[in-house]
Amino acid sequence: MKSLLRTCGLYNSVVFCVLLFSILGCFSRVNAQTTDKKTRFLFMLDCSGSMWDDINRGGRQKIVVAKSILSRLVDSLQHLPNVEMALRVYGTSPKNKYDCKDTHLEVGFYDHNSEDIIDKVSRLEPSGTTPIAFSLTQGADDFPITPGKNIIILLTDGVEECKGDPCAVSQSLQARGVILRPFIIGLGMSTDYSKYFGCVGTYFNAANENDLKNILSTVVTQALNNTTVQVYLNDINGKPTESDVDMTFYDARNKIVAYNIYHTMNAAGMPDTLKIDPLAHYNLVVQTTPPVYQNDIELKPAKHNIIALDAPQGKLQLKVKNNGSYVLKCLIKKTGQKDVVYVQDFNSIHKYIVGTYDLEALTLPRTRLSKINIDQSQTTDIEVPQPGKLELSYVRDVVGSIYVMRNNKQEWVIDVTGAGAERKELFNLQPGNYKIIYRPKNSHNTIETKVLETKIESGTFTNMSLQ
Repeated sequence: MKSLLRTCGLYNSVVFCVLLFSILGCFSRVNAQTTDKKTRFLFMLDCSGSMWDDINRGGRQKIVVAKSILSRLVDSLQHLPNVEMALRVYGTSPKNKYDCKDTHLEVGFYDHNSEDIIDKVSRLEPSGTTPIAFSLTQGADDFPITPGKNIIILLTDGVEECKGDPCAVSQSLQARGVILRPFIIGLGMSTDYSKYFGCVGTYFNAANENDLKNILSTVVTQALNNTTVQVYLNDINGKPTESDVDMTFYDARNKIVAYNIYHTMNAAGMPDTLKIDPLAHYNLVVQTTPPVYQNDIELKPAKHNIIALDAPQGKLQLKVKNNGSYVLKCLIKKTGQKDVVYVQDFNSIHKYIVGTYDLEALTLPRTRLSKINIDQSQTTDIEVPQPGKLELSYVRDVVGSIYVMRNNKQEWVIDVTGAGAERKELFNLQPGNYKIIYRPKNSHNTIETKVLETKIESGTFTNMSLQ
């Protein structure tokens, strides 16, 4: 704090003092609520020859402004817990050498390095070219391998001059999880450059010295401050009443799971508030049945965000009549679609997104039901009859099948094995009229085909001997 007061006094800037105290206050509140996860800032400073130009007409030179404000920011950040800093510089070689590998880690990530960074910044002399892509590539190795938020803040006054592709490099590093989305601060550049740098990271244009002060404070605040989120899972009436489901946030760049959060309603009956890092775009999967998706979510840093999705749900209850212990499963598909969205046990209840579904109960024979409606906050009951048991006894080995008679048609149900040590086979069959068609396995005469008929009723036991 003494260092902060000294900084304000030296520069005699009310605006800058207010910004620094504001940042420090925000950070203090944040760090009281967060874990010990490190936030690492790699300041990447352009020292190409053009940095000697004025930041705007009649203003100070870009390098002088950048050195001054960066030094003050580093001085203030050293007081924050779980914050680490490092400095990489490019463009210090003579311009006529056109050195496209002219980038150096001047001060690495180590404890109490703020004075070293400030000292190194004070002695920089711009002269070279602008190898942004190569500097980003090298900067990836500057960060420790231990867990933390790795953030690059690039201060530059020009675009790539060495035929590199900063966009491709940045996106690759983000996809690999090495860094979060970089911040690029253009010094005295046109706002048109936002199109050029937009694919690299979040671009800000500092048209003058005061802009640079404000932007740097904003960037650091965004990186460290809490961002709050409520996820509204809306019912059929557009109200956020749905809950009790897992939500998976994926980093949209690298498709890696960033958060798994079980949706919860708070004491006021509204979706609970989450704290999520704003420095990434997210793809959200709400693990309803079937899942609900929302892609490329961009959060507003240091603000309260609401993500709203339509996730109206109702329940499906499957029952076996007069038998709560019978083990039976059912394939559930959205009407008109081939994919199975869930395999539900009978004698259970499960929630589904509102709509129509096709059901296929794995009875013998199969029980198929089409266009079953699932309505908002309602329970749809589906019941199948209790099966009857058919036991087949084999005097000798046979080959054959069981058929059910439906609408005067004979439909195959299942083959019989016709062999085994016990020479018995048990089938759970739905009520109906059946035929068992078989012949001795070793027979060479079709005339030995036999047909047996039986009627199966719920909860009954039938024994038949295949001679």
